[in-house]
Amino acid sequence: MITEVTEKPGFFSGKLRVIVDRIALFVSAMLIWHVLANTIVDEFWISSPILVAQRLLEIIANGDLVWHATATIWQAMLGMALGIVVGIAFGLLLASNDRMKEAFDPYVMGLYSLPRIALAPLFILWFGIGLLSKVMMAFSFVVFIFLLNTIQGLREVDRDHIDLLRSMRAPRAYIARRVQFPAMLPWLFAAARISVGLALIGSVLGELLGANRGLGWYVEHASGRLDTTGVFAGLTALMIIAVAMNQAVNVLEKWVTPPK
Repeated sequence: MITEVTEKPGFFSGKLRVIVDRIALFVSAMLIWHVLANTIVDEFWISSPILVAQRLLEIIANGDLVWHATATIWQAMLGMALGIVVGIAFGLLLASNDRMKEAFDPYVMGLYSLPRIALAPLFILWFGIGLLSKVMMAFSFVVFIFLLNTIQGLREVDRDHIDLLRSMRAPRAYIARRVQFPAMLPWLFAAARISVGLALIGSVLGELLGANRGLGWYVEHASGRLDTTGVFAGLTALMIIAVAMNQAVNVLEKWVTPPK
């Protein structure tokens, strides 16, 4: 008689192991950075984690971080929201009409491949240097991601399942709600995870071209004063915001997506 032995999960297993690994990677990176800044490379060029942490605490205390971060986040969120609405709507339209999709396909891919930095002067000319130009810049980064993922998500739907429901005279709204939309969800959330960083890039790019606040403006202003610590502090704040927004998307996906 063979008895199956089941190992009990150890202390460092599952989520706890992932957390420990991430902390170890972070500490290792900070130690390497600190050693480089104090031995091989002058602090003028790469600053140091201690100086960056001190600067972050300083701009948190005086309110500068909130002042600049809220502008960047707000612009990115507005651009992303607009991109979601337009991208999904246009994607649904093209996915429902093969002839229209074939006609628009080269133009969509051409615009998608166009470097956004080339559009920046036009956006400044058309929308000024205020909020709208930053929102439209973020929108231009995001909209094609949702458009293409919407089309691909609908392609992944089981056609036999849809044909079966249609043969049973199921309403189109029922098919969309019970079959097509659930099939699209993984693709839409994948687009959202990609778009978080792209929306921030668009917002920061708009700030680099013309603004009086925002983390992009803060980085450019610090660079103009040869303040390497300020540049790294702004970049660190952007990275923390991007990670937090990605985590928010992950939490929303777990809440919306039904468990398997």
